[in-house]
Amino acid sequence: MFSVVIAKRVTLNAAKYGKCMSTCTDKVHSVYPGAVTNSDLVSKAKSALAAHGYGEKTLLATSLCCDEINRVLDRDFGAVYDVNFSMGGLAGFPFGGVTSFGAMAHHIPDGGDCFVVFGPHVGIDADGVVGKVNRRGMANSGACCGSACAAAGHVACALKGEVPPQVISTDVVDAQQTFVNNLLLPYAERLDAADDTMAELPRALYDAQKKIIDQIVAAGCQEVGGDGKIALLGGIQINTPESESDYFLPMDFEVRSNKNETIATLSI
Repeated sequence: MFSVVIAKRVTLNAAKYGKCMSTCTDKVHSVYPGAVTNSDLVSKAKSALAAHGYGEKTLLATSLCCDEINRVLDRDFGAVYDVNFSMGGLAGFPFGGVTSFGAMAHHIPDGGDCFVVFGPHVGIDADGVVGKVNRRGMANSGACCGSACAAAGHVACALKGEVPPQVISTDVVDAQQTFVNNLLLPYAERLDAADDTMAELPRALYDAQKKIIDQIVAAGCQEVGGDGKIALLGGIQINTPESESDYFLPMDFEVRSNKNETIATLSI
């Protein structure tokens, strides 16, 4: 079993960064009540899954945005379950689809189970601005998630009739972003009505992604062999400055059989 070693990015001077930590942390808890630090998430998920036989024979899979800032959560869970299989692309959508789920299922250790962590992400910077994050080596904060922000801009313009709704592209050069734009379109009015569009954006993205994950698992569950189980933990990653822990807002946590039957509904 791998020891629980949380992949903390950097520890900075608390006196210097205490104010921004407080501002960011307060914003996390006010906008996303129920969010937990990565360390708490990993510890609680490990404990909950152990009761269902998860341990050394678990294969970790993630569907998270390809943004490098999200590799922190991969590493944090990897400290317990080893290196992850990646299903995700822009904005966290599971672009690997049924094929990637089937491939992952065939990599599960004999007699083991899989654990899929999925969802979109959002940044909160040192000034408490939702939709931005302070990145390593950069003087100013920037968009996070960039793909999601671009999609939100598109659907806002489409709602106003300023641009035609995104049609999914057959050109591979930027196909993923056209999918993100298109899949967010049904949530245009919801985002327009939100008090804070950037805060609501990852919630809308999560709802879109959860539907796809459910379709993928329904189609590929039988590829998990023997009595292998499928654990699904979905939620919103919350990226923060390097002086602060990242957070995760759990939305769904369950264990299913390889017949897609619910075995248990869990909580963090």
